[in-house]
Amino acid sequence: MKTKPTTRTLGVSTVILITAWACVAGDRPPQTATPPVLTAMQEELDRSMAGISKAEPADYFISYTVADRQYSEVSGSNGALLSSGDSRARWLEVQTRVGTYQLDDTHKLGDRQPSWTSPGTTMALDSDIPVLRREIWRETARQYRAASEALIKVQTSQQVQVQTAEGNAPDFSREKAHVSIGPRVDITVDRKPWEERVRKYTAAFSNSPAVLNSIATFTALGTNQYQVNTEGTKLAFGQVHYRLELYVQSKAPDGMDINRYANFDWLTPKDAPTDKVVFDRIQTMIAETEALDNAPLVDPYAGPALLTGRAAAVFFHEVFGHRAEGFRQKDINEGQTFTSKVGEQILPEFISIKDDPTEASFRGQMLLGNYAFDDEGVPGENVSLVDHGVLKTFLMSRSPLVTIPESNGHGRRQLGFVPVARQGNLIVSSSRTMTDAQLRQKLIELVKAQGKPFGLLIDDIAGGFTFTGRAQPQAFQVLPLVVYKVFPDGRPDQLVRGVDIVGTPLVSLTKIVATGDTPDIFNGYCGAESGSVPVSAVAPAILISEMEVQKKETSTDKPPILPPPAHDPEGHYPGQNNTAENNSQTKGQQP
Repeated sequence: MKTKPTTRTLGVSTVILITAWACVAGDRPPQTATPPVLTAMQEELDRSMAGISKAEPADYFISYTVADRQYSEVSGSNGALLSSGDSRARWLEVQTRVGTYQLDDTHKLGDRQPSWTSPGTTMALDSDIPVLRREIWRETARQYRAASEALIKVQTSQQVQVQTAEGNAPDFSREKAHVSIGPRVDITVDRKPWEERVRKYTAAFSNSPAVLNSIATFTALGTNQYQVNTEGTKLAFGQVHYRLELYVQSKAPDGMDINRYANFDWLTPKDAPTDKVVFDRIQTMIAETEALDNAPLVDPYAGPALLTGRAAAVFFHEVFGHRAEGFRQKDINEGQTFTSKVGEQILPEFISIKDDPTEASFRGQMLLGNYAFDDEGVPGENVSLVDHGVLKTFLMSRSPLVTIPESNGHGRRQLGFVPVARQGNLIVSSSRTMTDAQLRQKLIELVKAQGKPFGLLIDDIAGGFTFTGRAQPQAFQVLPLVVYKVFPDGRPDQLVRGVDIVGTPLVSLTKIVATGDTPDIFNGYCGAESGSVPVSAVAPAILISEMEVQKKETSTDKPPILPPPAHDPEGHYPGQNNTAENNSQTKGQQP
């Protein structure tokens, strides 16, 4: 998937080139001895609350979060090693709230854009409790001063600005205390084998003269997160995630950039993909890249389109999912597409949608959006968002709505950002399904009925983004990579390029007329106001009676004048005849 810039309050973007982590929910981990860092956090929390709650203004809530991260990365390009290294760091975040649950220092001021970053600081790696407490004390004092100053501005604004109905909702929700202390996780990575693998994986891409650049990156992340707050929550849990990313770049004769991307995710070393699996994926990526280089451009079009499961999953994530995030319903700067539509039908009656971060896998494949507790210490919940086409509720963090006073465990963020309501595992189901063959036939019937020369089959995507801010059109854009024209007269499908899917949510969602019978999974990373978080979306293929595509942004740079050195028939490139043989010898080896 191609990385897109993150648009803060006006838009959100789905990306998968940013490394983060996933955790396995399911059964709660067994209770273990309290780690020293958690002991230091709890002792300083008790002391801080006892003192600051008597200050003026009073602190009514304090939360401490520490993330202890071990990270390994190995990256290669075009047959050579780019980088290889390990690191470990701790990050401390202190949240102090002054005022009351109803009105505190975080209250949004009119149409002023809020700051989405969360102040924090690095923390000592040692387990010396007095040292850790001193660092927590210093950060608490700093955050209390900032919160006190912010509350003065909030109280002033209450006297001079009109408050919206949702703006009168409490600033923070009251939640039950949760205590769970699980075992520490550690990762030990031998980077040498991976250094060799990224060399040979990217060397395999160089067998194609169409490839301008290739990158393979292996990452391993082990995170131990600790959290305590004054409501009584005390958490310690570990998370591990391994990922291999493959990226290849080419350029069509007209200058358009052609990018292909693939990724593998796993939780334990034994589940790493074999060399054979990776090389098979590489050969598929090369074949698609070469075909796209030579594929014709397609003009803007509006007509029937069939999205295969992975593309449909991203479609629902962008078009529906972001607009179901609770904090958008109370922000006057947001478009609030669905705010007043709870209880109304917004999708065909055969479609239901839930977001369930407690699901660790789907049909044997891991789900990146899985977690046990969100970043505000609330257990992740299975939330039914749409039931047979009817909107039921929203994804909630601890920023409540008037009608939804509590979190449902979807307050999420990247380190260094403020948690807000975000998607986890968005899962779409249908009660009206067809086989792939039946869907294709239905597509052709729609093309004929509408008098169109062809329909579109969207088979793979690069990602997407959507605008949710009131100052922007309430539109979305999904970025397809593999698109075919499907002709009603029986001609073979034709691979085309150069289009993006565009539309508006309320109309597009009602144009779905049928779904497939085999759900597919999108695992990636979503960038929005609270940073980049791991997400999954599961959906069957969908047939849309009318979808609009526009011309894709392109480059005017021409391809290189000369072919790659190893593919220059008139050049002299030592060792070029050995490349294929060397690669073939590595196929089938186990990691």
